[in-house]
Amino acid sequence: MAAGDDAVTTERFLREAGLEGELASLAEPVLEDMGFRLVRVKVSGRDGKTVQIMAERPDGTINIDDCEAISRQLSPLLDVNDIVDGAYRLEISSPGIDRPLVRPSDFEDWSGHEAKIELNEPVEGRRKFRGELEGFEDGEVRIKVDIKDVGETVIGIPVGIVSEAHLVLTDELVREALARAKDKGKAPLGDGSEPGEYNVEDA
Repeated sequence: MAAGDDAVTTERFLREAGLEGELASLAEPVLEDMGFRLVRVKVSGRDGKTVQIMAERPDGTINIDDCEAISRQLSPLLDVNDIVDGAYRLEISSPGIDRPLVRPSDFEDWSGHEAKIELNEPVEGRRKFRGELEGFEDGEVRIKVDIKDVGETVIGIPVGIVSEAHLVLTDELVREALARAKDKGKAPLGDGSEPGEYNVEDA
């Protein structure tokens, strides 16, 4: 990754549409002002209706106090703008260990670990790939995959056609996540010993 590419590689390439897009537009500047990055917004029918806002600090950490602080800032903002019809539950959460990959820098940060990637259009005749991340280069996600009649090979997938990507939960990934948390003096994994997610719900 060339010097000077940081501003590009840390910008989200996955953007929500519709209601989720409106919520992201409201939440993202608030999170940035608080020192966090938006990872994903998802609206689901869980518990009637749940608005999940996934966030983290630039170093990839977040804790329960952070989630509570974010909730206190976002809850009244969403109520005032009234863009969600009816009653809903606001959930602020961490990305978790098997996190979504939403920035080119995510593919760099977790190079060497297994990921699943889904595409808007086929590459090598496929829309779904699972393999070892090899980073990000020249606008493409690099991933080592097993291709029929070829075997294991590293391919480049244009980031613009990625519709969804996330890490695959493996023992190696858990060990790496715990080691990173220990190095930073933080524990982004529930109680710090078991895989999990922080989340705060505001009814």
